[in-house]
Amino acid sequence: MALYLVGVAGLIAAGRREDARAVAGFVPDCAVLVSRLARDRRISRLRRAVLFIVLAYLAVPIDLVPDFLPGIGQLDDAVVLGLALRLIVRGGGPKLAREAWPGPQASLTLVLRAAGLDANGAASRSTTL
Repeated sequence: MALYLVGVAGLIAAGRREDARAVAGFVPDCAVLVSRLARDRRISRLRRAVLFIVLAYLAVPIDLVPDFLPGIGQLDDAVVLGLALRLIVRGGGPKLAREAWPGPQASLTLVLRAAGLDANGAASRSTTL
């Protein structure tokens, strides 16, 4: 957590306030995205159920890797969240992600790329067969 705060402070000190805002707000923006998509009726029940399971997993203090281990303790949460977002964004489409995303466009581009899509929502070359 301290390293995260130092990174945000470093971006602010370097005069990159927009980048600092994007980094500082990325995790809360992802939480809002998951919450909004979990309530969106345009997404299938199965995919929404996965989101609710992920939200429960993130809320429960018992994890595969304990959170008190610095760095790797949060890694399992990030991986689970990333896989869930990939499933939802690829299944629901980038349009739904854009509608639900509360943060800056640069951060949304990161989420779309993590889902195997380019910034326009098309499948990137590395994920096609």
